[in-house]
Amino acid sequence: MKDYYQILGIGRTASEEEVKKAYRKLAHQYHPDKKGGDEAKFKEINEAYQILSDKNRRVNYDRFGTVDPFGAAQGGSPFGAAQGGAPNWGGFAGFQGFENMSGDFSDLGDIFETFFEGIGAQPKRPTYRRGSDLETILELTLEEAFRGVSKELAIKTQILCKTCDGKGGDPSAGTKSCATCNGRGEIREEQKTFFGSFAQVRVCPACSGFGQIPNKLCAQCKGNGRVPGERKIRVEIVPGIPQNQLIQVKGGGEAGERGTGTGDLYVRIKLKTHPVFSRQGDDLVVQKEVGVLDLLRGRKIEVSTISGGKLQVEIPAGFNLKENLRIPGEGMPRFQSFGRGALLVDFIVKAPKKPSSKLQKLLEELE
Repeated sequence: MKDYYQILGIGRTASEEEVKKAYRKLAHQYHPDKKGGDEAKFKEINEAYQILSDKNRRVNYDRFGTVDPFGAAQGGSPFGAAQGGAPNWGGFAGFQGFENMSGDFSDLGDIFETFFEGIGAQPKRPTYRRGSDLETILELTLEEAFRGVSKELAIKTQILCKTCDGKGGDPSAGTKSCATCNGRGEIREEQKTFFGSFAQVRVCPACSGFGQIPNKLCAQCKGNGRVPGERKIRVEIVPGIPQNQLIQVKGGGEAGERGTGTGDLYVRIKLKTHPVFSRQGDDLVVQKEVGVLDLLRGRKIEVSTISGGKLQVEIPAGFNLKENLRIPGEGMPRFQSFGRGALLVDFIVKAPKKPSSKLQKLLEELE
């Protein structure tokens, strides 16, 4: 049994963020496109991440030693042997808790199909998993987020092999039935436990569940149907897009083996730090120094806007300078809505370095 925690180099109490961080580091290190990369290691790392990043799979793996909740755990019992030899029923007591379970139930379906197979029913061929989903970060300037922009991304991943069109072999040479599974694409495994014999159906490892093996493997992809490459993705950024917004690009991820479905790409938006403005939701904050004499004279203050313009702002009488002056309609566009946020002016009062004797006299007279 593989130790997925050891593969990612993390402890069993690692958080979701620690799992993701470890995966990104190792995937970057062992990616087949990089010098010194290791395709086998890369696949193993990806497999570990797929299990540990999924809450339900991780719970099953931690509890039973397998992602299949009915698979054999350490100690030989399908439910996991508790201390003293008694079965650990965990979340299965009274079959409660299934209303909160989500995810891939294909393995569970295979088990029930195996039972029906014994009374003459034909087992369903397994549903093949598509390529992995990918995530990338797209950095934008505040101006790009304000106006909206179209960006083209270059994603290095597994792409469809053009030589064999993803089939894994020479179409003219044909295919042959897999000898391991007799063309069914799945194999039956039986395990003897304390409760008796327990059978389940697994995807055939020889043909990856297809049932057929090419007579002549593709020289480019070695029968896998995909090769390391680069996928060009164009992403349309909507005006006002917020920090950390996640954009899903259907079919922008990793290609599946031998023509199966392609995963999705998730683009996470990161906004660069701006030298003038800071963002608070749909509002923008700008700091502005203002002199005491300008305040006394009631002069208008010039303030920059994100659109590149200038505003002449008059400070209302009796305004508390410790608060921000709100200018409606000069902030960011409201994401997927109408209108704009406000521009908040944060005043910094600047006193004169050393008042002249004339100014001091005038201030005394005013006092």
